[in-house]
Amino acid sequence: MLVLAIDTATTDLVTGLVDTNTQQTWENTLHSSRHHNEALVPCVQELLRSAHTSFEHLGAIVVGCGPGPFTGLRVGMATAQAFGDALDIPVHGVCTHDAIAQAARHAHPHAQRLLVCTDARRRETYWASYQGPARLEGPGVIKPDALDCTSYDLISIPEAMREKFDVPNSTQIIEQPPTPRALIEIVDLGSTPAPLVPLYLRRPDAVEPSSKPLSRAIPAEFREQSR
Repeated sequence: MLVLAIDTATTDLVTGLVDTNTQQTWENTLHSSRHHNEALVPCVQELLRSAHTSFEHLGAIVVGCGPGPFTGLRVGMATAQAFGDALDIPVHGVCTHDAIAQAARHAHPHAQRLLVCTDARRRETYWASYQGPARLEGPGVIKPDALDCTSYDLISIPEAMREKFDVPNSTQIIEQPPTPRALIEIVDLGSTPAPLVPLYLRRPDAVEPSSKPLSRAIPAEFREQSR
C-alpha cells in the first residue's frame, strides 16, 4: 500500500510516500519553512511526480497532530483530511513528538532515555520524554530552563533553541525532524482511524478583540438592536 505522510507541526514541512510492501520511501521536506500554507500542496504534487504516481494510487494518509502552533497544525491536518475525503481513504493522526522519537531511535539505536523538544514560541518548548519506544511523559509545554534534562541519553532540540536549555555535557544533543518513515511506523494502518484531534496545548496567539461601545453618533434605536 502506498501511504502519504504529512507533518506541519514544526518549522520543517515534511511530506513523504512509503510503499508498505517494499518499504521504498520518497521524501520531500522543506527545512525551516514558514510558508506551510503555500508550500504544502505543491510539495505533495512534486512528491507524487518524483515517485511516478498519482493521488488515486494512495491507500492511506498519516498526519502529525502536534503539538505545534495553531496555524501550522491547521494547514497540515485540514489538507490531509481534505485529501482523505476526496479520495475516500483513511486518515490517521499521530503525535509529532512520537514520530521524532521514532526517527531518533533509528539514527541512535543505543539511546534508551530520550527527550524530544520543539519550538513552542513565546520562549517556551513543547516536550515529551521516552524510555525506548514508550512515551513516559508529555506532550507538554514549558520554559526550557524549567525542564530537567539530567536523566537523558539523547535530546532532540532545534539548534536555534539550544542555548536556552541546561543540558549536561554527557548528554548527546541532536536536531531530529519527523520523517515519513517514522510517522507511518507508529500507526496501525489496519485500524479504524480516530477523529483528528490537534494537540494545541494552549490557546492560539490570535485573540478575539474586546467589544467597544458604539459611537453615540449612531441613532439610539440601532445601538439597541446591535446589543
